[in-house]
Amino acid sequence: MAFEFTDSNFQETALDNKGVSVVDFWAEWCGPCRMITPIIEELSEEFNGKATIGKVNVDNNPEVSMKYGIRSIPTILILKDGEVVDKQVGVTSKAALKSKIEAAL
Repeated sequence: MAFEFTDSNFQETALDNKGVSVVDFWAEWCGPCRMITPIIEELSEEFNGKATIGKVNVDNNPEVSMKYGIRSIPTILILKDGEVVDKQVGVTSKAALKSKIEAAL
């Protein structure tokens, strides 16, 4: 199961994390977000122990969403050692996302 990032745990779990974090900004009412959820779940299992892969509900966590200027969802940020190294806006394939994660590792 994908990790749940929140306004209160984001600093500790994504920014202070040494290594790679993949953050999917989504909302329950967003159709394209629901399309990418199974991909995020699968990648979370595949990269278990190598990367922290999770989701931020933009409706429940406005601070972190505003900090990164999230205006369209789904938006996926790939962070390495707390810095954004890649970004994907909109739906993408599992293969494309996996490739971006592997490049960051």
